[in-house]
Amino acid sequence: MGVEAQIPTILTVITAAAIDSINPCAIGVLILMMSVVLAGGGTVRRMLYLGFVYCFAVFAVYLAAGLGLVYFFARIPLVVTEYLSIGVGLLVVVAGILEIKDYFWYGRGFSLAIPAGMAKKIEHFASHTTTLGIALLGGFVSAVELPCTGAPYLAIITILSQYFDIWAFLLLVLYNVIFVSPLIIILILVASGKKIQEIKGWKQDNRGFMRLAVGVLLIALSWLLILIANGTINLG
Repeated sequence: MGVEAQIPTILTVITAAAIDSINPCAIGVLILMMSVVLAGGGTVRRMLYLGFVYCFAVFAVYLAAGLGLVYFFARIPLVVTEYLSIGVGLLVVVAGILEIKDYFWYGRGFSLAIPAGMAKKIEHFASHTTTLGIALLGGFVSAVELPCTGAPYLAIITILSQYFDIWAFLLLVLYNVIFVSPLIIILILVASGKKIQEIKGWKQDNRGFMRLAVGVLLIALSWLLILIANGTINLG
């Protein structure tokens, strides 16, 4: 018989969002878009405007997808919920193991990454630096990366869907604000004079460490979800 414990829901949401925000794809696409704008003679103001359009599109599509999944999970019979949560937890474990694998053997075997064909389409979108083009780029990136790298989000959605109310909705919004915060920070750094090449270099140098950190945290999150499902841990 397990010992019951209680942890704050907000801490769980913030931790998962911080894990998910370490997203090489969304960051890489933002860097590519900024490079295209500046190389094409665009002003810093133009880059900032399009960057915020991109960030908002990522935020809006990710939030909409989360609400849709919450609605779906909330309609599942209560008797199935425990098994669903355990299933999601096991899926998150696999995602964590794959991320850790990429720290030691990057590029070998299966990885949680956007397929090459989709990556080419994203690069094509990034070259169209109109407001609509960048909005579509942000939406497309969110839609494609959610099934590839959205394991932390899926875990939080599973938890929040069990008792979804206005507080849970606000937590979902908070999750997405944290998710896009690294994008906004990078955008502001470049606008303040930081060279894009330096940010690219930092991203490349820390790629392995980011995957290791995400992998370890995903495995911890998955066990938390499983313990919540069987009643050992309660969120409050």
